[in-house]
Amino acid sequence: MTNFTRGQKGKLADLGLNGPFAVTLDIVSGSMEVDVSCFGVDAAGKLSDDRYMVFFNQKSAPDNAITVDLNGPRSTFQVDLARLPASIDKLVFTAATEQGSMRALGNSSMALGQAATFAFTGNDFQDEKAVIIGELYRRDGSWRFGAVGQGFAGGLAALLKHFGGSEAASSSPAPAPASVPAPAAPPPANKISLSKIRLEKRGDKISLDKRDSGGYGRIRVNLNWNQNASQGQAPASKLDTGFLGKLFNKPAGRSGGIDLDIGCLFEMSGGAKSAVQALGNSWGAYDRPPYIHLEGDDRTGSISSGENIFINGTHFDQIKRVLVYAFIYEGVPNWAATDGVVTIEIPGQPTVEVRLDSDSQHAMCAIAMLENHGGNLQVTKLVEYFGGQGKITAHQAMDERYNFGLNWKAGRKD
Repeated sequence: MTNFTRGQKGKLADLGLNGPFAVTLDIVSGSMEVDVSCFGVDAAGKLSDDRYMVFFNQKSAPDNAITVDLNGPRSTFQVDLARLPASIDKLVFTAATEQGSMRALGNSSMALGQAATFAFTGNDFQDEKAVIIGELYRRDGSWRFGAVGQGFAGGLAALLKHFGGSEAASSSPAPAPASVPAPAAPPPANKISLSKIRLEKRGDKISLDKRDSGGYGRIRVNLNWNQNASQGQAPASKLDTGFLGKLFNKPAGRSGGIDLDIGCLFEMSGGAKSAVQALGNSWGAYDRPPYIHLEGDDRTGSISSGENIFINGTHFDQIKRVLVYAFIYEGVPNWAATDGVVTIEIPGQPTVEVRLDSDSQHAMCAIAMLENHGGNLQVTKLVEYFGGQGKITAHQAMDERYNFGLNWKAGRKD
C-alpha cells in the first residue's frame, strides 16, 4: 500500500492498477451530513456531459464506467477507466456539506483498491464547505492519481457550478410578452437535481411530478440500516448521513442475529391487491403485473447496500398505491437500534428519505405509502408499528389499518 500525501502524484500502472478498481472514501464527519461525488470532466475541466457526475441522485455513469455504493460514512466508487469515452479526461472526487465546515472532519481517507491511500483530516482545512479530495487524470497516454486535498468555499452546488454543470431549477421562466414572438426553444440540457427530500414527521408527504410522458422510469425503494449496532442496545450515536449501513453485527452463523425484510402491499388501478415479500416467496415481477419486484432477501446481513424493491414506473398508471414495510422475521424487535432508513430513488427526481426514527417492540413497521394521485407519485411517511394478537398476525393488523382486505395465513421462507 502506497501512502500519498497532499500534492503527490503517481501513475496507476506503477501502483498495479491496470483494470477496474474501487475508489473508497471514508469520511468521518460525526453528525454532520457530507455528500460525496465524482465529476467526470473534459480536458477543459468542465462537466460537459452531466451523465458523468455520479452522486446520491445519479449513482452510475453510462456503461457503468463509474458506479457508487453509499453506505453511511463509507462511499465506494467502482471505476472502469476503459469504459470512459475519450471526452472524459479526469475524474474528480469531492465531499461537500451544507451544515458546517470541513474543519470538523475526523481522520478520513481516500483509497484506490488495495494499492494506495491518501489520508486527510479537518486540520487540513478552515471554513470550507467542500473539498476536492483526489483525482484520476490522463497524461501522456496513461492514467494517473493525484492527491489534492484542496478546500473549496461553497458546497455541492458551488462545486457543480465550478465544473460547469447545470442545476435543475424549480421555477419556470416568465413567458415572453404577447407582442413579441417567442424564440424557438433550445433543446433541453441535462440538469442535475442536487436536492434531497427528508420526510420528517408521520404524515409528511411529497408529490413528484412526471418529467415526461414515459412515466417515472425505474423506481428503487431501498431499505438500509446500521450494522454496527449490537442487538438489544441502541447505538451510542447516530450517523445522520442520509445513507446508512446494515443493522446488527451478526456472529458466525445465525445465532442471535436479526433478519429484517422489506416488503410491500399493493393495489392496482384495476382493483387487484396482493403482497410482494420474501415470506412465502412472493417476489413479484418487474416487466409484467404487478410491475413491482423484490430483488432478493439478505438473510446474512452481509449486503451493504441493503434490500431493494424495484417498481416499473413506466407502468405507474396501472398502480394505485404501494405500502412499503419492514418486518423482523427472526430476532427480538429492537427498532431503536436499527437506525433504519428507506430511500426512494427516481430518475431525474430528488431522493426521498424516510427514517425509522421511533421505537417499538412490535415486529412490523409500515414505513411509507406511495400513491398515484392523478398520475403523480405521492410519498407519505407512516412509520407505524404493528404486532400480532391472538389469531391476528402483524401483517393482518397492518392490512386492516390500511384497508387492503387480503386473506392471510401462516407462511415461511425456504
